Amino acid sequence: ENPQLSSLDKTDVAFSEGSQSLYKPEPLEKQVNGISIDFNYRFFFQLSERAAMDASYVQELDGILKEARTIENHLKLKRESLKQRFTVIANTLQS
Repeated sequence: ENPQLSSLDKTDVAFSEGSQSLYKPEPLEKQVNGISIDFNYRFFFQLSERAAMDASYVQELDGILKEARTIENHLKLKRESLKQRFTVIANTLQS
C-alpha cells in the first residue's frame, strides 16, 4: 500500500475501481439511436416554432391586406364623391 495516499484518496481509488465494474457502456447502435431521437425532437421543435411564427406572420399580413382594402374602398368612394361635386360645380358654371 502506498503511504503517500491519504484515506480520502484511497476511497476515491476504491470507488472508481468499483464503479468501473458497475458501468456497462451502451452499444454504439443504442447511443446513435438516442442521439437520432434527440436530434429529431429538436428539429421537430424548431420546425414547430417556425410554423407558429409563419402562421402569426400570415395573420398579420391578412390584417394589413384587410386594412389596405378598406382604405382603398374609402378612397374610391371619396373619388366618386369629388367627381359628383366637380360635375355639379361645372354645371353651375355653365349655366
